Amino acid sequence: MQGGWGLFRGGVLNSTKIDRFMRAFYSDQFVLPLPAGHRFPMPKYRRLRDRLALEVPEVDMQVAAPATDGELALVHSPSYIQAVVQGTLSDKAQREIGFPWSPAMVERSRRSAGATVMAARAALFQGEGVSANLAGGTHHAYADKGSGFCVFNDAAVATRLMQAEWGRSHVQPLRVAIIDLDVHQGNGTAHIFATDPQVFTLSLHGARNFPFAKETSDLDVELADGCDDDTYLHALDLALQTLESRFEPQLVIYLAGADPHEGDRLGRLKLSFDGLEARDRRVFDWCFAKRVPVAFAMAGGYGVDIENTVQVQVNTYRVAQAYWRRWQNLAQ
Repeated sequence: MQGGWGLFRGGVLNSTKIDRFMRAFYSDQFVLPLPAGHRFPMPKYRRLRDRLALEVPEVDMQVAAPATDGELALVHSPSYIQAVVQGTLSDKAQREIGFPWSPAMVERSRRSAGATVMAARAALFQGEGVSANLAGGTHHAYADKGSGFCVFNDAAVATRLMQAEWGRSHVQPLRVAIIDLDVHQGNGTAHIFATDPQVFTLSLHGARNFPFAKETSDLDVELADGCDDDTYLHALDLALQTLESRFEPQLVIYLAGADPHEGDRLGRLKLSFDGLEARDRRVFDWCFAKRVPVAFAMAGGYGVDIENTVQVQVNTYRVAQAYWRRWQNLAQ
């Protein structure tokens, strides 16, 4: 099915396109069938979709188109893309990714990248100001390999494609800031853009968490185990001040990880629901104050109770929708 799904209510897809709601991109293929006992919480994507339909109805769910080989090749090496698509990844490469290869894994990975592309395009070029991917945040993927449940780096692909599309009508290149607030460092993203002055990578992450051999972002802020709301928010305030002093983005891609939550089994931090909502408000407010469009992805979340992860994400959408409304008010 191509095109807009329209408003999604109570599990029923309305085929009528509704322009006055914040656009978010989703695909049933986000939920990858995995072997019994696998530790990745795939059901969270469907749960988020269902809860948004009931609790945040002013979200226009649209089909996430798969990223093409050409779009992926703006970031990833042709040999790596071919190995993923054709199923010739080595056992070691599959173990590093954390998912067994299957055609469904390929389709999921394409659509996860495609959803962030579509969100970035909506935010930057289509007047939305704020748009979303219900999955994404695959920041551990490098140009030539996957890692940590990440196959293709959606933020990197979206950044490169938006720069290419921007270049059709602008002389100066598009400046993009990637604000990564997943609890794990965005090592793949940092490596991909290490020498690119038009992309600023900011990562706020657990010092003792995966990846244990970290890359160098433009700005890395390491947090101690047990970091609480006040400590985190102070660190974020300083990080945003530093970003502002060093870079003037024209697009932000925000990885709104739920895994800093105190109930996350992999996070090691101690942020509350309120603390994470305050985090989101700071990011969206920073972008809105500067009139910088923002596309956001959900990134990590591995709650002992997966409903806690989904609650963090629902809260993010509530905040985002309020700021989307403010963007629309600017045009009136």
